[in-house]
Amino acid sequence: MFNINEELKKLPAKPGVYIMRDRDNTILYVGKAVSLKNRVRQYFRKTNKTERIKRMVSLIDHFEYIVTDNEAEALILECNLIKKNKPKFNVLLKDDKTYPYIKIDVKSDYPSVFITRTVLNDGAKYFGPYANPGSAKEMVDFIKQKFQIRQCRNFKSNKRACLNYHIKKCLAPCMGYVSKEEYREQINQIIMLLEGKTEKIIKKIDDEILELANKMEYEKAALLRDKKLAIERISLKQKVSNINENTIDVLGMARNNIKVCIEVFFVRGSKMVGREHYFFDNLEDVEDKEILSSFIKQYYFDKQDLPNKIMLKEEIEETDIIQEYLSKKAGKKVELKFPQKGEKLRFVEMAENNAKITLENSSKEKEGILLELKEVLNLEKLPRKIECFDISNISGTNIVAGMCVAIDGNIKKNLSRRFKIKTVYGQDDPKCTKEVIERRIKHSLEGTSSGFGNLPDLILADGGITQIRAILEVVNQYGLKIPVYGMVKNDKHQTRALIDKDRNEFKISKELLNFITIFQDEVHNTAIEYHRKLREKEMLKSELDDIKGIGEKKRQDLLKKFGSIENIKNASIEELTQIKGINENLARKIINMNKS
Repeated sequence: MFNINEELKKLPAKPGVYIMRDRDNTILYVGKAVSLKNRVRQYFRKTNKTERIKRMVSLIDHFEYIVTDNEAEALILECNLIKKNKPKFNVLLKDDKTYPYIKIDVKSDYPSVFITRTVLNDGAKYFGPYANPGSAKEMVDFIKQKFQIRQCRNFKSNKRACLNYHIKKCLAPCMGYVSKEEYREQINQIIMLLEGKTEKIIKKIDDEILELANKMEYEKAALLRDKKLAIERISLKQKVSNINENTIDVLGMARNNIKVCIEVFFVRGSKMVGREHYFFDNLEDVEDKEILSSFIKQYYFDKQDLPNKIMLKEEIEETDIIQEYLSKKAGKKVELKFPQKGEKLRFVEMAENNAKITLENSSKEKEGILLELKEVLNLEKLPRKIECFDISNISGTNIVAGMCVAIDGNIKKNLSRRFKIKTVYGQDDPKCTKEVIERRIKHSLEGTSSGFGNLPDLILADGGITQIRAILEVVNQYGLKIPVYGMVKNDKHQTRALIDKDRNEFKISKELLNFITIFQDEVHNTAIEYHRKLREKEMLKSELDDIKGIGEKKRQDLLKKFGSIENIKNASIEELTQIKGINENLARKIINMNKS
């Protein structure tokens, strides 16, 4: 048996990582220490602790630790373990947004320019990130219009030049019409443009224009003049600051009683190229410094493209060791800066103000909805995670269910789930509901990797008393205390109220009613679309099975191309023969299927 007091005595006074676990061996928290002996002991002393730490300590059954050679190794190990295990009491960067970058494969003889969302350590040049994908596309479109580079992704020699060459949008390297040196000059100018060094490009273009004018090649000179004007316009559009470092990320943080928002501004070559924001929950008693430190470690330690400077208002713990690691990783000096005056401070304050606005805009209406739900339904806590369920069937066939999730009043489509009923035969919505709820609860209790996450604070059923009672039966069976209510509609099939197991209806505001209606529509659509998909697949399979020459692959290709059995039946021979493996004879059989 693990004796915490005895194990505390064995802790070495060396750097390393400690891992707190509960009685089920689930990781509660991962931390780094310069001295494991001093740091881990602090948790079990009777000193002032935050409520969050008190809750965590009350759950600790045992701990383990890993000794490292130095603090830098401990820092890296800590981040890796947090990302892998996502411990409940760590500050977690949950947002999985991937922003676009502009990539130039500079190692190629004739590089191309394109958009990617994956940054690799492959020797290519990456520019970004662009928080607005439209901005990245606009820049790439501009480059393709004004620079004569190849637009094909896979370069190979051709027997004739493509259309882009004839309309002066490509120098046709595939035909050998341009040398590697001339083509590389185009790429160098594009790199300078993306780095914000437009003055150098414009000076070079001015020299070329003068040279062409002296040769009386006025048409070529005019084309270069138009290119110069376009570069000046797009450069002016991007410029937002006179901060002179090439690459800076600026962090601003804002918080309220529900969540924290961190805003990141990307400044590249004195130009704002994008911004993004991240939300964190359940950090009411966590200090700003700890949140920012955790964010920086999780956000930057895996990034391939690192800025020269990361600016934020308040100095954080572990500044030196974080700078040392990031600089080593980037192969250049990476600094954490905490400006106290001047233009740089104003830029940090701008990021903080934007974080505050982002937080207010996301929280104002949603917070009111959650508070009203808590008050109207007399809930013990704020229903920050709500799940809604709906059953869909026609005459008891292909019975399915949809589940939708709202986090802090925001419906998260990526968390929606679909269920195919396995144990109920015939039309029996309460039994189907029981099966679905039991399967859903097991996913969380058994800790499967299916992405269901924690159990909800509130369950809503798209139905009446029988569905509510069916859900409560399963909830009570597992000894859980999850409140369950139904969403009822009027004679016009419009949501009118929430209802409990005893048929009590609850009056709610127009704003909350709108939210409930949207939620109800979302889960209904999730279920009905899944039902329709299964039904169409079944119809498609049964009708096409009789046609010799149509196998599973062709069935899938047909459905992917036309979307439904009805569209397949109404397609023309020309359209059908576009599918690989379907000749004219087979296409006629498919069309004749409609007449049989």
